[in-house]
Amino acid sequence: MAEELPGVLILDIGGTHGVLEDLAALLKKHFHLITMKEFLGNKEEMSKKIQSIFVFECRPTIDRELLESLPNLKVIGNSGVGVDHLDLKMISSFGVKVTNTPHAVADPTADIGMALMLASARRLVEGNVFNFLG
Repeated sequence: MAEELPGVLILDIGGTHGVLEDLAALLKKHFHLITMKEFLGNKEEMSKKIQSIFVFECRPTIDRELLESLPNLKVIGNSGVGVDHLDLKMISSFGVKVTNTPHAVADPTADIGMALMLASARRLVEGNVFNFLG
């Protein structure tokens, strides 16, 4: 019998606030994805399966009530650079670790910074406006 994949709580797949479908497909290779709707529909069974929460665009909201309902929770994985939206002290009081992706946007941020400096030095925006009006 194959070993059951660890359960990961996510808000949803797709839609306005859900995990992107391509990302969900990648996660499914390593985890059993449990949406918030599935969790709330069968809390007693699902709460035991969830070992991780995947936070995507600050969702789902991590509060004391949620943490208390997940006895086997080990880690909260935040998809993003900052963790300001998470109460780290409260989370750690449950013995739960928090991870994030600190270098995920380092290259794109540097690219935009360079583009802005070059545009400013060469007055590209002004030239484009002048060209458009002329």
